Amino acid sequence: MDHTQTFDGPKAPGGKKIESTVETSTTPADKGLVGSDRVLAVLKELARHPDGVGLEELTRVIASPKPTVHRALQSLRRAGLADQDARGRYLLGDEFLRMAFAHHEARPEHVRVRPALEALAERFNETVHYAVLDGHEVVYRAKVDPPTGAVRLTSTVGGRNPAHATGVGKLLLANELATLADVEAWTGGDPLERRTPQTHCTAAALHQEFQATRERGYAVDDQENETGVNCIALPVYATSATAPSGAVSVSALTYRTPLHVLTDAYDEIRSLLGPLGTPIA
Repeated sequence: MDHTQTFDGPKAPGGKKIESTVETSTTPADKGLVGSDRVLAVLKELARHPDGVGLEELTRVIASPKPTVHRALQSLRRAGLADQDARGRYLLGDEFLRMAFAHHEARPEHVRVRPALEALAERFNETVHYAVLDGHEVVYRAKVDPPTGAVRLTSTVGGRNPAHATGVGKLLLANELATLADVEAWTGGDPLERRTPQTHCTAAALHQEFQATRERGYAVDDQENETGVNCIALPVYATSATAPSGAVSVSALTYRTPLHVLTDAYDEIRSLLGPLGTPIA
């Protein structure tokens, strides 16, 4: 059992007192996250609340005692990575945002790929993504919405999706997992998430998909990640002459742009990618 003493601390903007605590013992829940792991968990949770989040909710989600979560917040505030508004709610700090945007803008592949994304979005009037593989997920590094008219997708830069359920993920996995044994090792025998009735969730089904992807030079997402949305994905060679650094996808609502329209435009999409879409033999 924790015994906690509360006392008045410094004041936040607007005159609201910041609660300070002294922790005298540790609960079993506290042992799950310690030190820097807890600080990082708090930082990641703050990113999910652009309007701010209270200490009570953070404590519940992080599953650590209030004093330890509060100390993690104070560490982040001292570094400028978190802030507290006039309501006493916590949110990401300006320094974190500055670092994140500066790092994102400096990525060489982001800078090089952007013109091609803009050209594709304008040509097809659909959303275009650039994504990279990170383990069992894809991470969206860039996104360009259509300039006018079309419905925009809810995907975000920095967002993630299961690799096996996306066109970009299957394109990149096809480059890495050449055999059925490779695919089975990647899945680890664990069941894969079924995002829609169309999602391929077995090693055998994915191996077949990867073979088809390698043969035709592109991958497809036939409503496998989200019902009503399909896409075509092509490799991008932004940082290597032989291995894809990531993949570009043209994503569309199925009622407006059926999958066959995208696949029929494969040659045009590859042309718009220019040198980025062609490996050097």
